[in-house]
Amino acid sequence: MLFLYNLTIYVAGFFLRIIALFSPKIKLFVNGRKNVFSLLEEKIKADDKTIWFHSASLGEYEQGLPVIEKIKEKYPSHKIIVSFFSPSGYEVRKNNTVADITIYLPLDTKSNAKRFLKLVHPEFAFFIKYEFWLNYLKELEKSKTPTYLISGIFRDNQMFFKWYGGFYRNALKAFTYFFVQNESSKQKIESIGFKNVIVSGDTRFDRVAAILERDNSLDYIKNFKNNQQTIVIGSSWPKDEVLIAEYINQAPEDVKFIIAPHNIKADQISDLKSQITKSIVLFSEKENKDLSHYNVFIIDTVGILTKIYSYGTIAYVGGGFGNPGIHNILEPATFGIPIVIGPNYSNFAEAVSLVALKGCTVISNSDELKAIFDQLLFDNAFFTEKSEICRSFIQNNKGATETILKSIF
Repeated sequence: MLFLYNLTIYVAGFFLRIIALFSPKIKLFVNGRKNVFSLLEEKIKADDKTIWFHSASLGEYEQGLPVIEKIKEKYPSHKIIVSFFSPSGYEVRKNNTVADITIYLPLDTKSNAKRFLKLVHPEFAFFIKYEFWLNYLKELEKSKTPTYLISGIFRDNQMFFKWYGGFYRNALKAFTYFFVQNESSKQKIESIGFKNVIVSGDTRFDRVAAILERDNSLDYIKNFKNNQQTIVIGSSWPKDEVLIAEYINQAPEDVKFIIAPHNIKADQISDLKSQITKSIVLFSEKENKDLSHYNVFIIDTVGILTKIYSYGTIAYVGGGFGNPGIHNILEPATFGIPIVIGPNYSNFAEAVSLVALKGCTVISNSDELKAIFDQLLFDNAFFTEKSEICRSFIQNNKGATETILKSIF
């Protein structure tokens, strides 16, 4: 099975180079890995002390950020290396200031894993949530490098729990500790013989709680809002936007809307605009305009959604009508904003919990969307109850980072 795994990695690498000729995203994936080893050779000396963090994409990086920041404080003389698998993580955070070196992770071949770890020679290695690359884990185990999983989630459908997944289970021996989000994950990993498991919770709660201590002001959003009730639609997809546009078109004139689509491609923005009959302004066209005169603000840029949530009355978080499902609900929740989502959320533990607490409402059609938006806008007692549930949900689940650091050090 391990032979087949390695063969699959080599075959995938070959075909990805071909696909890159036609796909801009895969081109970033392939080209971004071309100079990784030369960069490491340039930036890391043999006597440097290093700590390596790996995340699949942007969400996992944000999840691990509280731990990265605390370890950077504890080991200021160490070089922090952050690697990404996906372009959607690397391209957004390649200029982050917490890491000394930010790179794509080379594909998980035996030779890549050996070369990478020889150059990086980490004192500690951290994998965030998932991404279990077998050759990297094997080399970490060989070198006896302390290796940790942060905010791990384990589910029945993973390879570790299949009768044929022995070679995957064997790779888990590399981990010194598994810090998992919930008791269910702990029970699953213990069921295959691992007892070095601690339920620490989800480090994302620490990250989003810390957002409240930062400056979240955006003057242009304040001007657009103009002290009116504002619904923020975050990370929306076309299926979300059909329902949202229908509601916008019949909504009261004194309700404002900010839409931050997940994809900001010109054709998708144009399609979104064509569905809305209210006055619209784009982020890219906001200069020299009185934003208070517009009903809808479409954010055709990235990196400011978290701050935008701080101005919201209600948040609709997109992705719930597609696969794999909804985007981050914790950012609006930390501001005490009632949340509305689509039906595909069962793979996200935080959403399952907040839905059960009734701080987050699930809708499946336009009638349900209208009903919950109207009730939140015009029923103050109902709104206040939902708001407090969301705010308390974040505050009551903080502390994962402290648990992890105390256990390691």
